[in-house]
Amino acid sequence: MKKTTGALVGLCATGAILLALPILGIAAGTASASCSTDGAQGVDASAVAKQVKAILDGGDKGSVSVPGLDAPADQVPNAKTIQATGVAMNIPARGQVVALATALQESGLRNLTYGDRDSLGLFQQRPSMGWGTASQILDPVHASTKFYEGLKKVSGWQSLSVTQAAQAVQKSGFPEAYAKWEPLATALQKAIEPLLQKADGGSPSPPPSASTDTGSPSSDSAGGCSSDGDGTDFDTIPAGALPDEYKIPASAPPKVQTAIRWALGQLGTPYQWGGTCTDSHGKNPMGRCDCSSLMQAAYKAAGATLTRTTYTQVKDGKAVSVDALKPGDLLFTEGTAAVPEHVGMAIGRGLIVHAPHTGDVVRITSVASWKSRILAARRVV
Repeated sequence: MKKTTGALVGLCATGAILLALPILGIAAGTASASCSTDGAQGVDASAVAKQVKAILDGGDKGSVSVPGLDAPADQVPNAKTIQATGVAMNIPARGQVVALATALQESGLRNLTYGDRDSLGLFQQRPSMGWGTASQILDPVHASTKFYEGLKKVSGWQSLSVTQAAQAVQKSGFPEAYAKWEPLATALQKAIEPLLQKADGGSPSPPPSASTDTGSPSSDSAGGCSSDGDGTDFDTIPAGALPDEYKIPASAPPKVQTAIRWALGQLGTPYQWGGTCTDSHGKNPMGRCDCSSLMQAAYKAAGATLTRTTYTQVKDGKAVSVDALKPGDLLFTEGTAAVPEHVGMAIGRGLIVHAPHTGDVVRITSVASWKSRILAARRVV
């Protein structure tokens, strides 16, 4: 997954026990500086829904005013990213509310570049306490993922109050402060939820040229990528297009064929940093694909499980040699071999399908154009 700057979002390995989680500082000058333990205030859920719609649908942003959302143009998209990350990680609605309430308290749902000591970002996480580098923490998807990982380590968090669950992760100096944000967090979660669940209705049909080759075994050269060329035999491939002569390798395992077919069904759809790839053809930007969600969704359609980010996908499956690629293998570039920043899928005939970056679309490229930059390759099936 890439930021609009071109730097990709990923996830580094974290400690295995809750005691290893950092104790977070409180951001000066933000909501988290408050030590109020006043009870939660009522929230007009319909007004929150209108504000969400106004921001995400580009409506009249001045027509609605919601207490706690004084900078909605920044806050609502951040809330959506936090929630979309939770959906991608199979975190239930209750956990998403906990995350939203935490971010409201810690940063006012702003991606702050400052805080108490070295605290940063939506959740005021500290690089010195193991949450990641400063740049990673300032990536909303990374920050959200780390919070949810911490929450999942809390035994029985589902039965705790929102403030208890948040405090178990954050270890705040003001443990009761999260409670007052529960109503607004709940209203945000309910308003955003339909936007993230629009498109669970199945995979789009693949382009006509992406049909499985049922011809002779020689047509896909044993299903290899490098063994049947590196893609240089194809002319320039237009954005979002598939060469007419390409066929899904018939010798590839059925799950790989399905994953390739599904990925090719997204060709030409706009890249969306942090997108879930659950509705790439829809109007909701967060339903579109980034590089790692495209891989995850394609294999999900095939009945195989991948983790969500490049940082974790590089550990999925097993390592393979770049000189012995097969269709379905994941190829990683940019960053380092341990922390790669981009991923694509080998589809045979020396071609790769991937979601490049903001402003581009899901497209085909060649192994040849990537080969000198490939940091790792993994076989999922």
